[in-house]
Amino acid sequence: MKSYASALRLKFLIGSVMAMSLLTAVSLQANAQNVLRVTAIPDEAPTELQRKFKPLGEYLSKETGMKVEFTPVTDYAAVVEALATKKIDLAWLGGMTYLQAKLRTNGAAIPIIQRAEDEKFTSVFIVPANSNLKSLSELKGKTIAFGSPSSTSGHLMPRYFLMQAGINPDTDFKNVAFDGAHDATVAFVGSGRADVGALNSSVWEKLNEAKNPNALKSKVLMTTPPYYNYNWTVRGDMDPALVKKITDAFLKLDASNPAQKELMDLQRASKYIPTKSSNYDGLEKAARSAGLIK
Repeated sequence: MKSYASALRLKFLIGSVMAMSLLTAVSLQANAQNVLRVTAIPDEAPTELQRKFKPLGEYLSKETGMKVEFTPVTDYAAVVEALATKKIDLAWLGGMTYLQAKLRTNGAAIPIIQRAEDEKFTSVFIVPANSNLKSLSELKGKTIAFGSPSSTSGHLMPRYFLMQAGINPDTDFKNVAFDGAHDATVAFVGSGRADVGALNSSVWEKLNEAKNPNALKSKVLMTTPPYYNYNWTVRGDMDPALVKKITDAFLKLDASNPAQKELMDLQRASKYIPTKSSNYDGLEKAARSAGLIK
């Protein structure tokens, strides 16, 4: 009888543990489903990315009813892989990174929203303030600093326009450096470590507005023609209702609303507009022409 009671208690204990495990699993799943996991390409310093995202994360949490978690990453490739392996739900991508995510996910990654500024984005080539260089065609034999190899505005499009000017980035420079981020490119040029640097116009303007010492020691050699760039992309299997909720949240943002001014200023956005994969067809053509994707 005692052994039977012991067995019964053991059976009850096992059943309770199994039930608790099941409830925990369900709870974890529910919690996971109620968390919007967000990241961004590291095109600026990690502290700056965190500062820029904080008000936006709070806003998205309010609009979606979900907890929003921002996870910084160390390089561009990590963002693409996080989307492809469904570890991230929403990612701030450059045009080139979006193309890489599109290829990595067999077209499953979905660009949903972009700033109005991203329809006509530009890059700048900068040189030291005392430089005598006047055009891209004079850059043979010089040293150049790009951002990340996967950066649209800090590598792909500058490379494409260099090729249009008759400069082969692989053979015509004395040295090519990849410094990883746009603000780092300005530091390279401002400190004299590079004769020319390529970065996105938005960061260049922001650093000048902030009186960044390296920006003040540099000047613009050329501004590129416009192209499509940054967007917010979601993983391909996201619930369409949630995709719409996120999209609508961005579309509601109003730069003239005092309560949203800081958020919009940090994002350097006048307003948000819908986007789609076909907007990046021209960029993909340029990437293939430059040999950056195949």
